[in-house]
Formats: sequence, structure tokens, C-alpha cells
Amino acid sequence: MNDVKIDISGLRKSFGSVEVLRDIDQQVTAGEVVCVIGPSGSGKSTFLRCVNLLEEPTAGKVVVDGIELTDPDTDIDAARRRLGMVFQQFNLFSHLSVLSNLTVAQRKVLGRGKAEAEAVARENLERVGLADKAAAMPAQLSGGQQQRVGIARALSMNPDVMLFDEPTSALDPELVGDVLAVMRGLADEGMTMLVVTHEMQFAREVADRVLFMDGGGIVEQGPPADVIGAPKEERTRSFLARVLNPTHTEAAPTE
Repeated sequence: MNDVKIDISGLRKSFGSVEVLRDIDQQVTAGEVVCVIGPSGSGKSTFLRCVNLLEEPTAGKVVVDGIELTDPDTDIDAARRRLGMVFQQFNLFSHLSVLSNLTVAQRKVLGRGKAEAEAVARENLERVGLADKAAAMPAQLSGGQQQRVGIARALSMNPDVMLFDEPTSALDPELVGDVLAVMRGLADEGMTMLVVTHEMQFAREVADRVLFMDGGGIVEQGPPADVIGAPKEERTRSFLARVLNPTHTEAAPTE
């Protein structure tokens, strides 16, 4: 049986009278790459933030590696160490060097010594192609480089699962490719990943499974060849017809 890394059941989230997530049941297994697509306002980012309790669910359970994060008795800070999170914005400490950005949480949260933390940081900078930027300040880096530093920082905490919330949406188009290449490399290494993205080609090539969300629920899911290539639901077809680049080799679905 596959090792379930994330187990979500009956997940609901409301902000006041507005229900933004409704009755979501999902499992993500070890080594699986799941991409979440859908229109703005469909609940994708809220769903991701509920997985590590940056947003507290209104109802339902979230279990990561057998630990229920939604249990009030759970040490949420300890449980979150299993989850690496990469946001739309880079959230680097502007007054710290790249190396220090990668070591501060290792030392304060994981209790690693300076030498060990720096060794882990340098290894992960190498993984994202920025070994030569350890001494740089964030302001000296492009947006794409800053996002790759953000990925390296998350990896330096040795997470079991990586969560990505539209990691390329704040980047200039020419910088997107380097970030996606790093994510492809992580997928090839067997990292379990839950990725909210608008990069359809990335989802098509890298995802094991695609979830299409709309109106706070999962409308359709399955292999990318099915959900993106031959969607069954009219709402999925309508969305993809609007977002797929007509220069793709596979014609955009018609409504």
C-alpha cells in the first residue's frame, strides 16, 4: 500500500458567511506530485494554506505523516516542520545574506550548530543552482533567484512534503523557467509535492495527478493527460479553453 503523506477529509473553510472550501477529501502519497489548477477565487491557495494550518479549517481533518494537525492537542509548530512552504512572494529577510536566510530557522527551530546549518544550506543552494550566491543579499538577486533561494530555505528544514503556492506568479516570464526547472528536479528526486499553479505545461509534464478546483470544490481530478488533455467536465473544458496557449501542440479544448 502506498504511504499516505497527506490525508484530508471533510475539509471546509468559511470566512464569515462565505464558504470558500467545501467538503474536500484528498490523499497525497509519498513521492506524488499533485498540481492544483483553477480560476482565481476558486479556493486553491486557501486549500493549500489549510494543509499546514496557516488557515484554520472551519471543519474537517488534516493528517500529515500520521499526525493530525487539526487536533487541538497537536504541537502545530513541530508538525509543520514536516511541511516546506514556498509562497508567491519570496519572504526573504532583506537584511540577511542568502546563507543566513537559509541557516536562521535551522539553528533556531531545529537546533543545528552553525557548521551543520551552513553545510546543509550550501548543499541546498547547490541543488537550486545558486551555490555562488551564498554571500549575496536578497536585493542583489533577480526575482527568480530569490524564489530559488526560498525553495532552498524550505529544503534546508528537511521537509517530508513541499507545498508551493503559485511560486512563479510574481516573476517576469523570462525568470519562470529556472524556478520550474528546480521543481522538476525535486519531482525527479521523489519529493512529495502539492503545487498550486497556473503553469499548465508544468502540470502536464510533471504532475502525477491534477486537481481542477472551482467554487471551493474539486470539480475534476486525474492524470494530466485526462484533466488537461481530455477533460470530462464542462467547467474544466471552459477554463482550459481560456488559459491554454493556442500555440501548444495540443489544441485547446472547445467549449
